[in-house]
Amino acid sequence: MRIGVPKEIKNLEFRVGLTPSVVRGLTQQGHALFVETGAGDGIGLGDALYRSAGATILDSAEAVFEAADLIVKVKEPQPIEIARLKPRHTLFTYLHLAPDPDQARGLQESGCTAIAYETVLGSDGGLPLLAPMSQVAGRMAVQVGAYHMLKPSGGRGVLIGGVPGVPPAKVVILGGGVSGYHAAEMAVGLRADVSIFDVSARRLAELDARFAGAAKTCYSTHDAVIEAVAQADLVIGCVLLPGAAAPKLVRRADLSSMRNGSVLVDVAIDQGGCFETSHATTHADPIYEVDGIVHYCVANMPGAAPYTSTHALNAVTAPYVTALAERGVERALAEDAGLQAG
Repeated sequence: MRIGVPKEIKNLEFRVGLTPSVVRGLTQQGHALFVETGAGDGIGLGDALYRSAGATILDSAEAVFEAADLIVKVKEPQPIEIARLKPRHTLFTYLHLAPDPDQARGLQESGCTAIAYETVLGSDGGLPLLAPMSQVAGRMAVQVGAYHMLKPSGGRGVLIGGVPGVPPAKVVILGGGVSGYHAAEMAVGLRADVSIFDVSARRLAELDARFAGAAKTCYSTHDAVIEAVAQADLVIGCVLLPGAAAPKLVRRADLSSMRNGSVLVDVAIDQGGCFETSHATTHADPIYEVDGIVHYCVANMPGAAPYTSTHALNAVTAPYVTALAERGVERALAEDAGLQAG
């Protein structure tokens, strides 16, 4: 198969769809790899590494799309990329279509086959291609939240772990899935006062056992969430409904009950966000204020740690890329209902 890896063009996005080591495995199996020049430069994976792995380096994204049938990316295609897609193409990347009807229409009109990483199902019913980025985003959420709670960063001047004689920050995590668990793990490690909300009693029991009392677990109702948010220094939204827009758990009216300078970090922003006042931001301009509350809503959070994120993502996407290349797209989808769910 002819496989293309264009350079990511979203704001401050330095991840790359395939690493040289994965490219080498594919070329050794007889597949042709076309990589846009500079695609991996942001994380130290230069053209020479891709050449040594057997890839052909092309001067432009247009040339990559023209040469390849399977396009492997990281982020959702931007309008200029959608315009390059043809019915013969298969696009394999994150799509996050729920909050982006323009992208959905563009992909439909292109006639391509588009497979979304974030809705591919594993044999256990999990989301194997979303999990590593959820891990990164959950851990990052605590880091960026702790930073923005500091006064020079727009917050009210609270140290997340406190000090002897001064209580730590109250951290509320909405959603106990992969990103919520990893956010809680980081927050507990920094000695914060952590509460995790979820609607699954089974998941709450699992989290209670894992944290052995170091984090409080709470059944999520509107009243319980709003009461906790009113007392919180940092609220991290980690709610996920696979393939659908995230529910709005905190409304604008609820912000009036919060302390000025408190911070909201919306990990769910790729799916539209779980705070009514959320709108997508970028790493170049990550925060804004609404009613005195700091909002951090960067839509590609893992892109800030592109080295870690690229290698974590390739570890889970490589087998699927290999399956698509070896079996062909139609057969690979027919034989794997989980891939077909993408």
